This record gives sequence, structure tokens and C-alpha cells, in this order.
Amino acid sequence: MNILNLVVRDRDGREAALNFPVRRLLMAGFTGGDQKVAMKHVKELREHGVEAPEKIPAFYAVPNHLVAAAGEIEVLGNQTSGEVEPVFLFKKGEIYLGVGSDHTDRDLERASIAKSKVMCPKILARELWDYKAVKPRWDRLVLRSWIGDGRRKKLYQEARLSTFLPPEELIRLTRSHIRGANLEGMVLFLGTIPIKGSGFGFASTFTGELLDESSKRGLSFSYRIRPMGWLK
Repeated sequence: MNILNLVVRDRDGREAALNFPVRRLLMAGFTGGDQKVAMKHVKELREHGVEAPEKIPAFYAVPNHLVAAAGEIEVLGNQTSGEVEPVFLFKKGEIYLGVGSDHTDRDLERASIAKSKVMCPKILARELWDYKAVKPRWDRLVLRSWIGDGRRKKLYQEARLSTFLPPEELIRLTRSHIRGANLEGMVLFLGTIPIKGSGFGFASTFTGELLDESSKRGLSFSYRIRPMGWLK
């Protein structure tokens, strides 16, 4: 079983270890608060030849061993990229909030979103927050990502969580899409936000952050992407 060794940090900086056995890994997509705008994006994808879902939000099951708190991943080709997402983890009646990246094969995505999801690892920041503690400030939390590093590092995504469907609605929809509605042991990626500019950014480093401006604390991760070019 994939067991994640994580840390839950409170507002005062205190830490508590959390060993999280991953039972299920689920990726939510097209979770914008304005579902009419999200559906317009789905139609645009279809016009570009992407096999987009008929209904949204959409949910994609991924093998549970693919999520990791890692600083480096290997991928098959040069056309892969990350996307920053808020993440829920469910354990023994508690909900933890984290931040991660749904790294995706963009070549394969044109043929099948579901298949593209299983081609790359999903990265999770090692630190989490207790969801109950930040729930009152959910709409004001800021999600960001950057691509590249050093002087080439540039802002790639930025938005507040108010742009998403309400979290309780996302949880309800998730329950309606799984057998038994049991969320125990699930890692749930909640969807992403628009890219700044046009087109995917392909870089060797991807960095993400979830920031609580009221307390000036954040959750973050960064990882390197290495294409497997060593086989002749």
C-alpha cells in the first residue's frame, strides 16, 4: 500500500505527523464555480480535438501508487506539464487540505483525458492543514504555480479558491460518483485554475503554493521533471 508520511501544521506552527495510507486517488476536473463558463471551455476542447467529458464536473480514477510527496519525477516525453490544485485527504472522519500538482501527458490528453491522467505521478506537498481550521477563509486562499527556476522562473497560474465550486458541493459530487460514497483513505485533487497567457508551459521545474494571506502562511512544493531519454 502507498503510505504517505505527511505533516499537519496548525496556525501557531505546531506540527503533527500524519501517516496516510492511500486507498483511492481521484482527480476532479472542470470544477470552476461558474459551470457555464467551464462548459464553454469543454466545448472549446472538443473543437481542438480533445476527447472532453459530456458532463461536468468530471472525475478520473488514478492508481493510488501514483501520488507522492517527491522532489523529482520521470516522464515519458517532453510534452508533459503540471497544474496546481487544492487537495483533500480524508482519514477517520477528518478532512485535511493540501496542495499538489496533477502532472499530465499533454500529447495523450488530446486522445483521452482519462488515459493521460495515469501516465504521470501526482505530486503532493508534505505539509497539510486541518480543513476545519481554514474553512472560514476558503474563498480568500490563493493558489499559485510557477514554471522554470532561477531567472527563468515565471508565474504560470494564480487565482483564489473562490473561483471553484464550494468545497462542500465538491465533496457531495465526489460521493455521488463513487461506489458506497466512502471517502476514507481518499486523496482528492479538486481541479485547477486557468493558465496565464496561452498554451501549456513545458519546463524542467514546477512549483506550486496555497497561501493563507490572513496568517501569512502557506503550503508549497517544487519538483523537477526528467524525461526518460536514456534508452537507445
